[in-house]
Amino acid sequence: MDSGEKYGSPGIKALVFDVFGTVVDWRTSIIRELEQFSSQHVSNGDQVDWSKFADDWRAGYGAACRELSRGQGNWRIVDEIHRTRLDALIREHAVEGSYSDDDLAHLNRAWHRLDGWPDSPSGLTRLKSKFIIATLSNGNLGLLVNMAKHARLPWDAIFSADIVGAYKPNPKVYSTACRLLGLPNESVAMVAAHAGDLEAAAELGLRTAFVHRPFERGESTEHGMPEFATQFDFASTDMNDLADQLGCP
Repeated sequence: MDSGEKYGSPGIKALVFDVFGTVVDWRTSIIRELEQFSSQHVSNGDQVDWSKFADDWRAGYGAACRELSRGQGNWRIVDEIHRTRLDALIREHAVEGSYSDDDLAHLNRAWHRLDGWPDSPSGLTRLKSKFIIATLSNGNLGLLVNMAKHARLPWDAIFSADIVGAYKPNPKVYSTACRLLGLPNESVAMVAAHAGDLEAAAELGLRTAFVHRPFERGESTEHGMPEFATQFDFASTDMNDLADQLGCP
């Protein structure tokens, strides 16, 4: 009897995870880094809405990944996408002060220093005790490795966009991860806080596990489990809840 059969998740041998928003709290981390940058280098920092800056930065990343997943534009890694968007936002938000290219490069690498949600290290460790756990993220390899070190994320493997050569929701991303793990698609579960990611994985036969992160984009009035979560194989409030559902000690 394999671990999946024993612990109430028939046939599942590996869990692959979306990272931004699902495993790490990107927004709080980025706002903190922006405010630190402002205090050190920006003369009009009190006139800049750093929360909106963070949201705009994230939105630019998402738009670029969607374009590239459709084959539009020249391939580039997320670090490059983030830096192009950062330079544009510095102009759009009229950020003034004394900062060098090295200072901006350090700020751009804030995405390497994202904090995990409080439950992520313990929940992932529990899940790792019974399943292979790996990233399946649009982030690039160096970014994900550094983030894992910073946030104490105990991955068995890291699958990144630059390894696969595509961005989610391109089907190649999900199928390549299963192939590299040496597992049939139905033995792998995609774990994410975003319905679109899970729906794309389900179309290829992967199992699906939704993790509710109501504060990913700041304060939320929607704290209860969303109704759409019922379409997925598992719906959890955090990583430890998912570990409980999968019978992990």
